[in-house]
Amino acid sequence: MHAPIEKTRQEVRNARAEKRAHAVACGVDEQFVSIMVESFYASIRKDDLLASIFAHRISDWPEHLERMKTFWRSILFNSGEFSGNPMAKHMAIPDLEERHFARWLELFYATLQSLEAQPDGTALVAQRARAIADSLFTGISIRRDGLAGSKAGRNLPHV
Repeated sequence: MHAPIEKTRQEVRNARAEKRAHAVACGVDEQFVSIMVESFYASIRKDDLLASIFAHRISDWPEHLERMKTFWRSILFNSGEFSGNPMAKHMAIPDLEERHFARWLELFYATLQSLEAQPDGTALVAQRARAIADSLFTGISIRRDGLAGSKAGRNLPHV
């Protein structure tokens, strides 16, 4: 009875190790994630469109940055350390539109390009960011517009 459970746990550990090894081979390690998050949110805080959205919701920036580092490590390394509901957090923000998600991606891509050590690493992180933005915007649009919103993220920028 315990053997199948242990086998499953080992498979999960192996999958996590493989995902992390792939990211690290592309130049995306914990230090990269930390610098990326710090740099990206520094640009967000200066941005004409996005700064006020974040300023109204984040009172403790160091705490938020640590949470985002945890989030990105979970996304990029499958670390399993993040718990939360990004969709619910974003749905609670009134009036988010395509232009907000497009600008978020533009700033994210610019951050990645400024830090680029390996093109494969940039592509890996950019693809994940694009998928997250698409998912969040589509979820918000479906909630607001019903099924008509199901392809809302299709026009968001790609790297």
